[in-house]
Amino acid sequence: MEPDPFINEYKYGKYPKAMAVVGFPSVGLVGSIAANFVSRTMKLERIATMISKDFPPYTIIHDGIPSSPVRIYAGERACDDGVRCDQLVVIMSEFIPRPDLIKPVADLILQWCKEKEIDTILTLEGINVGEIAGEVPIYGVASTLRTREMLEKYGVKEMKEGMVSGISGVLLYEGERLGIDVICLLGPARLDYPDARGAARLLEIVAKMLPELKLDPEPLYKEAEQIEQQMKAALESMRQPRKIGDESLIYG
Repeated sequence: MEPDPFINEYKYGKYPKAMAVVGFPSVGLVGSIAANFVSRTMKLERIATMISKDFPPYTIIHDGIPSSPVRIYAGERACDDGVRCDQLVVIMSEFIPRPDLIKPVADLILQWCKEKEIDTILTLEGINVGEIAGEVPIYGVASTLRTREMLEKYGVKEMKEGMVSGISGVLLYEGERLGIDVICLLGPARLDYPDARGAARLLEIVAKMLPELKLDPEPLYKEAEQIEQQMKAALESMRQPRKIGDESLIYG
């Protein structure tokens, strides 16, 4: 009998020195939007999905292929000198796991990343700041000395006091306990709608951390309204039963 949850792999291999970007919904859905943008623009390949009998009963369809609500993508980019660069892994979803699933899902992410020799886990979260979103800096929390030094290197203001909940919160405290490198970036976001602009601000930091990927968040700013509408449609589709003959897609 398979454990629950478990990861179903379509492509086997290890990803030494890779960074895993984790995006689950939070304030403004910034984690999901940012992770989706990275996966699309970097043309990453789906390598695995996470499966659980307790996940919501829907499938994400991309390029005609149905997938679990939690997907894992990976890819590599060539550096300017033609040398193979470190790989990038993206773990993403559009649903918030219910409270009793959060710890098992986070533990499975940590276990899988360790097995795949992934170097750093970078999780993305939103902070509700209301009308002053544009004036609030990106904050960061790190699980180890190495990752705290990374925050300083990339000019991220370290959060000294506060609380991080959900998948990111568990990844952080388990990372600290087990000596696993975990960083959580927390960016200002609107509470009342999917905030693509907030996601773009987080991606500015990701682009600094992974300069060889040449990740440009500017298109996300330009596409903000369109992406916000797509995410709203995705969420609405999850709440409502599908009609026979409805061919509209939830992008993923």
